[in-house]
Amino acid sequence: MYKLVPADYERLVDGLRYCILVHDADTKEILWANKAATDLLGFTVEELLPLKAPDMSAQEEQYRRSVGRRWLQDAVDNGVAVIEWAYRSKSGRVILSEAIAVHVDLAGRSAVMVQFRDIEQEAMTRRNLTRTEAELTRTEARLAAFLRNMAEGILVLDDDSRISYASEAAAALLKVPVTSLIGSDFTSFCRTGPSQDHIRRALIATTAGGTPQSLRYEVDLPGGERRWHAASCQHISIENDLSGHLVLFHDITDRVRTEQDHERDSQYLNYLARYNAMGDMAMAIAHELAQPLAAATNFIAGTQSRLRDTQSNQQEVMWGLREARQQLDRANEIVRSLREYVTQLEESKQIVDLNEILEECSYFIDLRARERGVRVEYDYFSTPIEISCERVLTGQVILNLCFNAIDEMAAWPEADRLVRIYTSICGTDGELSVEDNGTGIAHIPDGRIFDGAFTSKGTGHGIGLALSHRIITRQGGRIRAGHREPHGAIFTFSLPIAAEQ
Repeated sequence: MYKLVPADYERLVDGLRYCILVHDADTKEILWANKAATDLLGFTVEELLPLKAPDMSAQEEQYRRSVGRRWLQDAVDNGVAVIEWAYRSKSGRVILSEAIAVHVDLAGRSAVMVQFRDIEQEAMTRRNLTRTEAELTRTEARLAAFLRNMAEGILVLDDDSRISYASEAAAALLKVPVTSLIGSDFTSFCRTGPSQDHIRRALIATTAGGTPQSLRYEVDLPGGERRWHAASCQHISIENDLSGHLVLFHDITDRVRTEQDHERDSQYLNYLARYNAMGDMAMAIAHELAQPLAAATNFIAGTQSRLRDTQSNQQEVMWGLREARQQLDRANEIVRSLREYVTQLEESKQIVDLNEILEECSYFIDLRARERGVRVEYDYFSTPIEISCERVLTGQVILNLCFNAIDEMAAWPEADRLVRIYTSICGTDGELSVEDNGTGIAHIPDGRIFDGAFTSKGTGHGIGLALSHRIITRQGGRIRAGHREPHGAIFTFSLPIAAEQ
């Protein structure tokens, strides 16, 4: 068995990666240093022997000579002493180290062996780690505060719509504690029917690799309260920690109620539009019906007289009845035209020729014009103008504009009583214009002609133009008014031409 010789021990000590300094136990002077120590400090052993603590330590107060001596003395008294010490190399570099002083009795004297290593990199790593932990703690606290105070709720659902994660904001929106949400079926909070179906379809569409979905649904909250939510749903997978369907949602009840109020207003405005147009048509038709009914009454009265007159022949009686029948047929035709026009009170959008709508309205326009003694000229575009619109409501806009123009011209000299109506195509829009030679619109403040506050009729209330503006703009069109020279007005509305055309 091989036995180590003193030279072996010397080589083993020189091979250590730990730095070693040997101090005299009494004087604390350096007696020896291994190769690792001389390499790190940059001094030879001979250069180290006369050095004192101030010559090879950092200048800070905690590394002064008295502190170093006390540390070495603690090792002499207690066997071992540990300290964090900052050595200074020959080049001036400060080396932070973890130093362990051990009392050793040598053959010739008592000594203190100091083992140390450079821990600057470790200390920097610890400091960085400490800073990182502090930053993570701050970030976590901020994120938690953000999640608590954000208006948007966060849920994670599995494929069966069961909740695996819920934020505090989600619990507040659903008015249920977070602990009660975990594991519950989210669809149980939604109203039975379309809302639950929307959730289930979104979960199917957002399986792994699926596209994100947007949806709206209605929920039943504790206490019977009902609210509307808007949500986005997408699939997430965070390593092995959290996976499923991420649902971000917020309350839109106020917006939905505004939309519902707007829809009710639109329906009411549609009713007013029909009421307004029918009122104008009824006045014209009442006058038109009066003539054939009066004539029929006269023919029937004459026939009755001839029947009482024994001298009257059958031919005269038949003639009177035939003429009365013709007048009644004319009245029936007027009533039939009116009935056909207003049969569909609630009509959705369809693709229709603007020329055709004007043709349907021309019967009532002519009735009004004849009553007022106004001439009407029609100029139809040479080809069909296929637009997407609500046929009946668009026709009522035409009647509103034309009746206004006819009523305006009724007060002018007979030679000037002319209204011109024409259709055209402008870019991607179909247009209808109504021109008159009346007073014009210069007296009406800019931008307020369609707000319902102005009318030139003595018995008017100004709602016709406001309703016309609402009907056209709701269908994606525009309506505008302009002044004609030397006098008169022109009203034009435009609606987009259908994509098929």
